[in-house]
Amino acid sequence: MNEYAVKINEKGVIAVDDTILVKDAECKAGSKILTGYKALFSAEAVERLEKKGYAVSGKTTVGEFGLDLVGEFAYGNEAEGALKGAAAELVAGGEVKAALAVDMNGTPRRAAALSGVAFLKPTYGTVSRYGVISCAASGEQVGVYAKGADGIAEIMSVIAGHDGKDGTSLPEASYEYKTDLPLKGKKVAIVKELLDKADEASKAKVTAFAESLKKNGVVVEEISLPLADAANTAWQILMCAETCNNVSRYDGVKYGYRAETYKNIDELYVNSRTEGFNFLTKAVILYGSDVLSKNRYKDCYDKSLRVRRVVADAVKALCEQYDALLTPACGKTAFDSYDIHEAFGRVFEQSAFTAIANLIGIPALSANGVQLMGKAFGESTLLSLSKSAEGKGE
Repeated sequence: MNEYAVKINEKGVIAVDDTILVKDAECKAGSKILTGYKALFSAEAVERLEKKGYAVSGKTTVGEFGLDLVGEFAYGNEAEGALKGAAAELVAGGEVKAALAVDMNGTPRRAAALSGVAFLKPTYGTVSRYGVISCAASGEQVGVYAKGADGIAEIMSVIAGHDGKDGTSLPEASYEYKTDLPLKGKKVAIVKELLDKADEASKAKVTAFAESLKKNGVVVEEISLPLADAANTAWQILMCAETCNNVSRYDGVKYGYRAETYKNIDELYVNSRTEGFNFLTKAVILYGSDVLSKNRYKDCYDKSLRVRRVVADAVKALCEQYDALLTPACGKTAFDSYDIHEAFGRVFEQSAFTAIANLIGIPALSANGVQLMGKAFGESTLLSLSKSAEGKGE
């Protein structure tokens, strides 16, 4: 965790991941390309916490632009051995009360599952994205790490609500988050296609969570969602296309890293971006450029937008029958370090579990080693289901 202004107070200390701006603190988004950039203002979510008396203390490392599995390819801090998310580990160790992170492709949900904490990606538009280093604006969302449901509900009640500075912000002034809704008679569906993709240890976590729910009067059934793979493919296409556009601003001219050697403006752009981005980001940029090209736009990008609507309708229909969808948060209970040249494929494989929520903007909670998804604004149901499996509060 990078130093910021270390304070302790009654409300508690909140960490912020390095894709969220904190005034006067260096903000690199895990990338060499933003080396030396200091934020001129704080993100709206950060300001709301500070106004309520919370101490924002520290920036946590992230993988470059949040594109990797759990943060393993942060510039200057590449992870080795067993992979863990920096913010998730701080929360798990009790060093901070909670942490803010941007969920663009499921990274925080995977990290929470690996570290034994909880992370909520809320309904799209309920938390301001003002002050986020944006990559995939149509699906990324600021969320909250905490040890359990109560901690998430507390922080969400502070940061959620309309912000006029964010064009994607929904109009409601505030939202209520509960962890004690009655559960008897609730129905939860296990998504077969995603369960089948997980290893035996991850399947066991889903089974154990389901049994815990049943003891609390929840009906648990297994259902089929054949569109799960299509949802992942569609989100990877949209995410890469949007990221390609958004990181085009990092060119070595205005701020951040600038190549030392160049003869003209074209070489300045090329050398700065070649030296400033890692292999995974370059792969995302190239793939995003490809799907946006004239020959591929209709078959890839436009079709993905259509798939988004089909998936949204299918999940909406399921959520009329079930109160939540239960899946693994990721396909394994542990990840080891690997070569960055394998990253694009590995992230695609693991995003199968998380892509639906990013694609269509529904809330997703990673807790107790599993993932719960629900209808828009259904966070209280997810938190209550999770809280029941905690055995007791935090």
